[in-house]
Amino acid sequence: MVLVDTSVWIDMFRKGRRFQIESLVALDEVVTCLPVIQEVLQGFHEESAYQIAHEAMFSFPVLESPLGAGVFEEAIDLYRSARRSGWTIRSSIDCLIAACALRHRFTVLHKDRDYDLLAQVSPLKSRRI
Repeated sequence: MVLVDTSVWIDMFRKGRRFQIESLVALDEVVTCLPVIQEVLQGFHEESAYQIAHEAMFSFPVLESPLGAGVFEEAIDLYRSARRSGWTIRSSIDCLIAACALRHRFTVLHKDRDYDLLAQVSPLKSRRI
């Protein structure tokens, strides 16, 4: 299973793009989590595009719903591990997304350097596009 990061969804939903998620991963292997859904959907300005994206995002299995304290503790540990290694993670939400993927042993599909760094300080499996 693959947890697709916000960075990939934003690229796919961008106007004028003909990018298809299926070219990277089989749709039946895609999962999401609430922080990804929030990041993706809060960026839409047009209501009709928002509605289409909303339906699409909630059509995938949602990990860690509702989010419990444990996943936040793991996100904190990831952030702190990276800091101890000399790296600053730009988004604490990325740590939360990575913690969701780690808890389920899923790969994160992304276009975000934070996941490459987190994979160096944890057993996170990441795949950059």
